[in-house]
Amino acid sequence: MNSRFQEIDPSWAWRRYEPGPESPWNKRRAAHLFRRAGFGADAAALNEAISGSPGELIERLVVGVDAPDFTDQMNQMMRTLAAGNNPRNLASGWLYRMRYTPNPLHEKMTLFWHGHFATSGAKVEKAELLLNQNELLRRHAIGDFGQLVLAIARDPAMLLYLDSATNRKSHPNENFARELLELFCLGLGAYTERDIQELARCFTGWEVNQGEFRFNRFQADFGVKSIFGKRGNFTGEDGVRVVLEQPATSRFLVRKLLRFFVADGDFPDPLIEPLAAQFRADGLQLAGVIRTILGSELFYSDRVAGRKVRSPVEFGIGLLRGLDATVNLNMLAEELGALGQSLIFPPNVKGWDGGKSWINSATILGRGNLARRLVTNSETRFGGRKLPEYLAGQGVVEPEAGLNWLLEQFIAIPIPESSHARLLELAQRGDAWADVLHAMAVLPEFQLS
Repeated sequence: MNSRFQEIDPSWAWRRYEPGPESPWNKRRAAHLFRRAGFGADAAALNEAISGSPGELIERLVVGVDAPDFTDQMNQMMRTLAAGNNPRNLASGWLYRMRYTPNPLHEKMTLFWHGHFATSGAKVEKAELLLNQNELLRRHAIGDFGQLVLAIARDPAMLLYLDSATNRKSHPNENFARELLELFCLGLGAYTERDIQELARCFTGWEVNQGEFRFNRFQADFGVKSIFGKRGNFTGEDGVRVVLEQPATSRFLVRKLLRFFVADGDFPDPLIEPLAAQFRADGLQLAGVIRTILGSELFYSDRVAGRKVRSPVEFGIGLLRGLDATVNLNMLAEELGALGQSLIFPPNVKGWDGGKSWINSATILGRGNLARRLVTNSETRFGGRKLPEYLAGQGVVEPEAGLNWLLEQFIAIPIPESSHARLLELAQRGDAWADVLHAMAVLPEFQLS
C-alpha cells in the first residue's frame, strides 16, 4: 500500500482543484498534466495552457479535437505499414502518432488499453489484425468500458492470442474467460474456478474466419450456465454483461486508472470507492472518472508529483514532444524495445508491470544513451532547426536561465543542489546543451513524472 495516501480525506482528494496563491496554475502544473494525460508538451503548448484554466485544458484533452487530415494521414500510413505483414513495422507508425497527435490523452489511453488487453505480435502474426485491434482501442479509449470489453471479446487478434478461436462446446477453452475475470475486469479473488468454467461455455462458438469474427452456432453451448449466482442460457454477450455488473469491476478499473494517472503502487479503499461509485453511476463511461482524477486537488498536490516512473515510451516521446523534435522512429522503436517496452509485443497477457520494474542500472544507462542519440543525431531537428538554434528561439541562451528552462520543461520534482551544480557547469561550457540534456536524462528525478 502507498503509505502517503493512507490518511488522505477522499472528500478533499477528489474535490475540484481551484488555483490559488498556495497552489497556482503555472507551467509546472501544466507540464505535470501533459506528462500524465499525454506524453509531455513543448514550451508553446505550456504557455497556451497557462493562459487559460486547468478545467478548460482538461475538457479539451478529454473531448479531443476533430483532426480529419491527421486521421486520414495516419490511416493511410498504418495500412501501408500493415500491408507488409510485419507486426514490428506498426510500432514506428504508432510512435509517429504519439509524437504528433492533436489528441494526446486519447493516445495515452490507447497505450493504457494496449497494456490492459495485452495482445502480442509474437503469437498473432498478422499485422492487419493487430492494427485493427489498435484502432479498436483508440475508438473506445475514453468511451464506454462495457462496449470496449464486448468489442475486445469479439476481436480476432484477441481471439487468436488467448485461443478463444478454438473454444468448442465439447472442449471449452478457459483462457479468455480466466483473463476476462482476472486481468480485464475483476482482479484476483473476485471469482471462483466455477465462474471461469461456466463463463468459458458462454464463449463457445466464437471464432475467426478469414480475419473476421464469426459465431459458429454448431460449436456453441446453448445450455444453462450459472455465473456469480445467476442462471440462464447465457451467450457470450450475456456473460460479459454479468461480469460487468459485478461491483468489483468498477473498483478494479478505478484502481488501475489511479496507478496510470496518479501514482505507482496501490491505493486505500476509501480513496477508490468514491470514484468507483461515480464510474458505476455513469454506466461505466470513462470520461467522467478521468475528468475527476485529472481535475482533482490530489492530482495537483505535492503528494503526487514525481510518484510515477516514466515508461520507455513516455521517456522517448516526452523528449521529442518537449523539444518539438523529429527523429528516425524506426530507430526509436528499437531503442524502446531494448529498454523493455516493445510496442505491439507486450511481454505476456498481463502486459508490462510498469513502475519500478522499468528501472535498473542497465536501463538508466540505456535511457541516457537514448537521450544522447536523440539530441545529437545529425538527422534530428528541433522545430525544424538544430538544437542550439531551437533553444535560442526559446530564449535559452544564458546558462543558468537556460538550465532552469529545461528543468521546468522536463523535471517533475526539484533535483539536489549537487546535481544542479553539475548541470550548470556543463551549461557554462558554451553550446553544450546536448551534454546537459544527456546528463539530465540519467538523473533519478528525470525518470519520474
